[in-house]
Amino acid sequence: MTTPFEPARRKPGLIARLRASFLTGIVVIAPVALTIWLIWTIMGWIDGVVLPLVPTRFNPEQYVGINLRGVGVIFFLVFTVFVGWVAKGLIGRSLIRFAEGLVERMPVVRSIYSGVKQIAETIFAQSERNFEKACLIQYPRKGIWAIGFISTDARGEIADRAETMGKLISVFVPTTPNPTSGFLLFFPQEDVIELDMTIEDAAKLVISAGLVYPNAKDPTQPLKVA
Repeated sequence: MTTPFEPARRKPGLIARLRASFLTGIVVIAPVALTIWLIWTIMGWIDGVVLPLVPTRFNPEQYVGINLRGVGVIFFLVFTVFVGWVAKGLIGRSLIRFAEGLVERMPVVRSIYSGVKQIAETIFAQSERNFEKACLIQYPRKGIWAIGFISTDARGEIADRAETMGKLISVFVPTTPNPTSGFLLFFPQEDVIELDMTIEDAAKLVISAGLVYPNAKDPTQPLKVA
C-alpha cells in the first residue's frame, strides 16, 4: 500500500528482466565453460607434445582413424608414474645423481635446472613444507590489516640478526586476485593473530577480494565443519 506522498514503485520492464536473467546466466555458465575450455586446451597441448613421441603402433588413433583427445595425457601419466617408480629405487637414484652431476658442470644449464627443480619441489613435492595457519597481520603499516599464511619459524641468520626480543615467524602475504604472488615477511610472534578459518577459506577470501567469506550466513563466525 502506498501513501499519497510516496510514489508507487514501478515494476522492472521486459528489457530489465531479460538483462538480469542474462547476467545471472553468465554467472552460472562462465565458470563451467572456462573450466571445460581450460581442461580441453591443456589436454590438446599435452597431446600435441606427447603423441609425436609415441611409436605409431602404440597410437590408438592409427586404428580408429579419429583424433582421440586425451590419449597423450594417458601416455604422459603412465610414463610419469613409471619414472617416479624407477626414481625411488637404488638404480634410479644413482642415475639421477649421475645426471645432476653432469648438469652441474654446465654453467647456463645448471642455473636453469636448479631453478626449475626448486619450483617443482615447492609445488609438487609431498612434504611437510606447507602453510600452517591463516593469520592477520598489520601490513603495510599499523592500522591496516592483511591476511597472511604462517609458514615456519624464522631460523638461522635471519632469526639471529633480527632486532627483536621474541621469536620471529615467517608469513607469506598474498596479493589479490592472484594468491601465488606476494611477499615473504617476518613478524614478531606477538604481532601475528592466528585465525580459525582454514587455509582454503582464507585463500578464497583473498582471491574474491573480500566477497566470499568462510561462513556466508554469519561472517563473524568461523565455518563449522560437521
